Amino acid sequence: MSDSAHLYRLLYVSENRIEGDVAHVTREIEGILATSRRNNDALGLTGALIFNCGFFAQVLEGPRETVERIFEVIRHDPRHNKIQVMSAAEVKDREFPNWTMAYIGRSPSWEKALGWIKDDTHFAPDERCDRLFKIVMEMAYDAELSPDRTFAAPGKS
Repeated sequence: MSDSAHLYRLLYVSENRIEGDVAHVTREIEGILATSRRNNDALGLTGALIFNCGFFAQVLEGPRETVERIFEVIRHDPRHNKIQVMSAAEVKDREFPNWTMAYIGRSPSWEKALGWIKDDTHFAPDERCDRLFKIVMEMAYDAELSPDRTFAAPGKS
């Protein structure tokens, strides 16, 4: 994926609005991932999606105009509520260069690591954005190496 002179990264959190049993929610997430990976590859976007504790946290990186256009689609997606941009800025390098959309699903240890987001921040951006971004990165890289692979493989998988 080629980078433009204006590489941009956006991190947001949102409350999950997907209703239904575990199987239905799983199908919805799989659909989101399939669409994201297909579109992101074609658009030169990379990033990671976490679905845990009843919320989403997602990093999108790529050309600014493209990131903003995709985020606008997400903002109007009824599966999200209380969407809050935690950080958005031009960056020098991608942190997720090999993933069209990494995915980290539910895990008891990750729920503990992420539980503070909803309760402490009420989805409001503050100085903890760096902490959230670091957690997303660590989870993506750890999950890629994990033998249980609840994580989706990098690249165009």
